Amino acid sequence: MNDRSREDGKLRYPRARRQDLVEDLHGMPVADPYRWLEELDSDETREWIEAQNRLTFGYLEKLPRRVEIRKRLQELWDYERFGVPFRKGTRYFYFHNDGLQNQSPLYWSEGLEGEPRLLVDPNTLSTDGTVAIGPVAVSEDGKLLAYAVSSSGSDWREVRVREVDTGRDREDHLKWMKFSTLSWTHDGRGFFYSRYDEPEEGLTYKGANYFHKIYYHGLGSPQCEDTVVYERPDRKEWLFHSSVTEDGRYLVVMVHSGTQRENGVFLLDLERPDAGMVELLAEFDAEYVYAGNRGALFYFLSDLEAPRRRVITVGLEKGACSLRTLIPESGDVLEHATLVGGRLVACYLRDACSAVRFFEPDGSAVGDLDLPGIGSVHGFGGRFDDPETFFFYTSFSVPGSIYRLDMRSLRYALFREPELGFDPEEYETSQVFYSSKDGTRIPMFLCHGKGIERNGENRVLLTGYGGFGASITPGFSVPPLVWMEMGGIVARPNLRGGGEYGTEWHDAGRLSNKQNVFDDFIAAAEWLISEGYTKRANLAISGGSNGGLLIGACMTQRPDLFGACLPDVGVMDMLRFHRFTIGWAWTSDYGSPDDPEQFRALLAYSPYHNLRRGVCYPPTLVTTADHDDRVFPAHSFKFAAELQHAQTCGNPVLIRIETRAGHGASTPVSKRIEAWADKWAFVMGTQHLSPDAMTRGEPAGESRVGD
Repeated sequence: MNDRSREDGKLRYPRARRQDLVEDLHGMPVADPYRWLEELDSDETREWIEAQNRLTFGYLEKLPRRVEIRKRLQELWDYERFGVPFRKGTRYFYFHNDGLQNQSPLYWSEGLEGEPRLLVDPNTLSTDGTVAIGPVAVSEDGKLLAYAVSSSGSDWREVRVREVDTGRDREDHLKWMKFSTLSWTHDGRGFFYSRYDEPEEGLTYKGANYFHKIYYHGLGSPQCEDTVVYERPDRKEWLFHSSVTEDGRYLVVMVHSGTQRENGVFLLDLERPDAGMVELLAEFDAEYVYAGNRGALFYFLSDLEAPRRRVITVGLEKGACSLRTLIPESGDVLEHATLVGGRLVACYLRDACSAVRFFEPDGSAVGDLDLPGIGSVHGFGGRFDDPETFFFYTSFSVPGSIYRLDMRSLRYALFREPELGFDPEEYETSQVFYSSKDGTRIPMFLCHGKGIERNGENRVLLTGYGGFGASITPGFSVPPLVWMEMGGIVARPNLRGGGEYGTEWHDAGRLSNKQNVFDDFIAAAEWLISEGYTKRANLAISGGSNGGLLIGACMTQRPDLFGACLPDVGVMDMLRFHRFTIGWAWTSDYGSPDDPEQFRALLAYSPYHNLRRGVCYPPTLVTTADHDDRVFPAHSFKFAAELQHAQTCGNPVLIRIETRAGHGASTPVSKRIEAWADKWAFVMGTQHLSPDAMTRGEPAGESRVGD
């Protein structure tokens, strides 16, 4: 790192070597000066990481409100959190966190009101809380638990089997499981799972070089004796998620091609396994989500000829299958459906808020569930003959509560509710609609303390996602609450690319339409300013993963619009994302850089490639983890290095690199508290920067294409 140093304001950025690397991609010269940062374990990269963290933490430690914010985050995070219970045999199982535990332990009780007994505490499996458990599966009699363990946030899992009565692990130990479910046979002698062959070392592992296989593990046998149930070496991109039906007769296999919405459904008759796998729905012409079965009649949620989804049944008749509509598509988006308690429970989204309806198994309507408020629900699991089910309800200002629903009367009662360190009544949520660049009407939630004024001075946190059909619905989180306690507004638009309005909404924000997502987000920022909620200097933007890409793209397209930027674990190099970890699977949403037309669309918004010399970019804190094997850390490394190189004013550009952490919710609570304290302190610390010092209008400079 000896070719250049930079000093912007009081910050001297670590020296980062710029390679003279220019490639001809589809007839266009494209520079990649920081490709060496893709070698995560090289001495040069590790030196760069250490130098960046020294600079970043040295800066953050001097911020006046950092300790205060961290303390308040810790106080508010210290509340009980309950998972939705599920029953096996006479026993109930559920996750429970007493407040500040890094990971949530798994408990069980004999009967619903039985004394809770600890089954697995992942906090005892590491000293720093970086070991998490999940998925888990309990045998039908409730006596055995198969549970997966991951370390440092990795997607790789190891599986063990624990005796519920004794709490002791058996000798079973499985490795190399990834993107898999666990599902027991009803005799309790073993379970199904999916895995890869042992991969090559390093985070540059590419799933397309291997392929998913479904295995059956016989209890007590070594993994080398596990039986391959199904494999397709000719379709290396396929991922398998299998589950044994409630009656124990069939293995239902959901077959996904990467992250593509359209999937297949295969079926194995466990009474006649030698007959082989039946390709029940093999056209990959729509999305099919298994909702349950009654004998040889299978229920699926599907967007087949129904962009907002419907419920269909597929019946097996003399080796063939017949498909019919059970519950037609409605104006709301059907998000989830299950057969439980003699009914079919259908969960819908109405303008990104939950609505629940009940149907008889023949499709006739029964009625609606009157929810506790405007929010989100999930759960409703169980068996068809269960008298009860449970669901989880949350909103932006109300942490999750668990309700028990009587499936006969369809009445519910509060089962578990956390005690809070704040008054939810002090906050309010509204939903507004604004127009995007092309006139599309976009919904947005606004959350803040009651009585806030539109004085153009409020601090606003604008956050979004907009991809992979994921819906942004009301849900409680401590960091936004702390932001609101400090007088801020949280704005959450439902961008195209999500699933809030079904397949068409998703399609409008993917592939060649991806720019719509950025336009929607930019329009939200402009609306918040024009409507008097805030001003540019007080508008911070934040997003993670695909949302990190959102932040990177918007700040490169409109550096004049934002007061602070927080891109977290973002996909920043859109020309090489498919070469690392599971990135190859994202081409269904992004397109492939190997395709000339899609390459041009990707290059047009790729954050790393659209940073320009001589531009004053907003204060930016990039965050990532050096063990993230979902979004390759080099995305953030390269983007931060190039951003520091391009920055032309005194606005700080920092990267915070977490060690022994990965991607997602398995990150320990302690590390999440520290990270959010740093983010909020960073944003608050930028308020002293004069808006006049920030470039406004159309920025000058050139992109790095052919740099």
